[in-house]
Amino acid sequence: MDGPDQRNPCAICLSGMGAGAGQAIFQAECSHTFHFHCISTSVAHGHLVCPLCNAQWNELPFLRPTQPSSMPPTLLRQEPIHGVQPPFQPAEPEVFDDDEQVEPPSGQDGQRQAAAASSGALVVETHTEYSAIARDSSHDNFAVLVHVKAPGMIDGEVAASDAPRAPLDLVTVLDVSGSMSGEKLALLKQAMGFVIDNLGPGDRLSVVSFSTGARRVTRLLRMSDTGKGLAMSAVESLVARGGTNIAEGLRKAAKVLDERRYRNAVSSVILLSDGQDNYTMTRRGEGSAPSYEVLVPPSFMPTGTGNWTPPIHTFGFGNDHDAAAMHVIAETTAGTFSFIENEAVIQDAFAQCIGGLLTVVVQEARIAIACRHPGVRISSVKSGRYESRIDEDGRSASVRVGELYADEERRFLLFLVVPRAEATDGETETTLIKVSCSYRDVAGGANVNVTAEDTVAMRPEHVVDAELSVEVERERVRVEATEDIAAARAAAERGAHQEAVEILENRQRAVAQSGAARRGDATSLALGTELQEMRRRVSNRVSYARSGRAYMLAGISMHTQQRSNSRQLQPLSAAVTPGAGVASMNSMAFINGPAGGARVLDAVAPEGMSNEAAQTSSYETPAMRAMLLRSRRAREASAEQQQPKAGEEPGSSGPNEVVMQ
Repeated sequence: MDGPDQRNPCAICLSGMGAGAGQAIFQAECSHTFHFHCISTSVAHGHLVCPLCNAQWNELPFLRPTQPSSMPPTLLRQEPIHGVQPPFQPAEPEVFDDDEQVEPPSGQDGQRQAAAASSGALVVETHTEYSAIARDSSHDNFAVLVHVKAPGMIDGEVAASDAPRAPLDLVTVLDVSGSMSGEKLALLKQAMGFVIDNLGPGDRLSVVSFSTGARRVTRLLRMSDTGKGLAMSAVESLVARGGTNIAEGLRKAAKVLDERRYRNAVSSVILLSDGQDNYTMTRRGEGSAPSYEVLVPPSFMPTGTGNWTPPIHTFGFGNDHDAAAMHVIAETTAGTFSFIENEAVIQDAFAQCIGGLLTVVVQEARIAIACRHPGVRISSVKSGRYESRIDEDGRSASVRVGELYADEERRFLLFLVVPRAEATDGETETTLIKVSCSYRDVAGGANVNVTAEDTVAMRPEHVVDAELSVEVERERVRVEATEDIAAARAAAERGAHQEAVEILENRQRAVAQSGAARRGDATSLALGTELQEMRRRVSNRVSYARSGRAYMLAGISMHTQQRSNSRQLQPLSAAVTPGAGVASMNSMAFINGPAGGARVLDAVAPEGMSNEAAQTSSYETPAMRAMLLRSRRAREASAEQQQPKAGEEPGSSGPNEVVMQ
């Protein structure tokens, strides 16, 4: 390293920590690093608390004083014998109310936020299964699709400071157990570096690590240049050892968010683990089914329709993590569960997630449905993970949606009871329902209510060759497939792998025979390919335990929440020969799976679906795609830099270069 590392400054003097700075480096008991001189000066002035994590320093470097020292003898220590540090658990404040103050909006920022708030409102539309119902006919299950779409960002290329947006409070809960040692930890640090780089000065980050226990590595720091440097220094200090205590890590994250003095508009948690909790879960009775909800702290648990809690987005790292636990944690808190089978792409997985978190434009969204015709009733609502309620008389219903990223969409199927239209009434149409959506505009803070046009069905005397709505059929195909994926997973859990294969095979056949698939609909075509991949992974006990369970749970999470997650993101080196078809696709799988279609990296789309259609029809938003592309470019640039120069041995360092971990 040729000069001071300005990205990882000393937390006291804020100058670089690189070897070229010409200063001795001291690593404190809490694993954070500082200039030796800064520590001695700070201690001499009575500052005995780490400026990064506020841990109380009990042991300090021994300084040979040139004059009698006024420091207490207990604060002086000699260098450890043979360089061995005794075990140390840094002290933490009793209350985590030391979070850095949120950035006050400047006049220009206020104008930018106002512009963002006025850039557009959420759109609500409805589509009826058929546009007309014969006058003397009645329906017990007439399908109506409710479709909502969040407004987009002004700037399509999301970045830390590019576009006006709501600031984020993010807590990353990172597994640093012994199984994360080596390349896994290096990849995690690289991924965290990307996250830190792409947070803006208004965002705040706290890093929590867990192994046998858990510790807050940094308080909630604003991601200014200084804050980013401190956060990177903290991440680089992480060391892998010990067991896996997921519950304790989440409790620490809850404490960070619950006890903060200040709050940004958006809050979220990212949890990554490559193992199974071997503390909380092992305390249950023998033979009892695991109740993974015990891993979730009470403050993350929804307690009623008026309670909106921060989501926990979970990432199962590798093939040895507890997919069921990670799925339950995410599902309970309205987060997503992502399966990172290929460890090399953890950065891309994080990138995709924060691409959404940095563009939250809608919060506390609720859809309200009211029947307009006196004879119309709501019989059921297909809302996936989202809580829905139907009043006892069937005359009204609601769906609790929550947060939406910029450009995100949600689709919900309603099934109505529609009565006959008596000829004596002279009815030419039946007004079925009125749909509205209330929400809080995140950028502006205003409460907004948007109402769709009345949903109407024409009532002619006769209906000949009524055309089925493409939108309704597509959603029905997706909902039925999601239900069968859950059924297949349940069969596999009880060891009935052949039954699981048959469920998926029958559903794949039904999808292929649907009118949507025959018309080349991207959603249905990609869904068929996804079902085929699941059949392969669920076919026997070994493959299901290795990756099938995680792959299916990630699919269930994605479809029931209608939100993009990461399954088998493809590394940069991978490529598929054009024309290789579905077999090669299966070895790569999807970046998202179908939401309206899977987006495939470095591969051709399934037969009958264009790459363009596949890339534009997924749950992935434009901002998520932009952040993912940024991550891939960054990894590509990093890989090029690591290539040995001409005449240089691979892995060798240049002259006078210091290799730092």
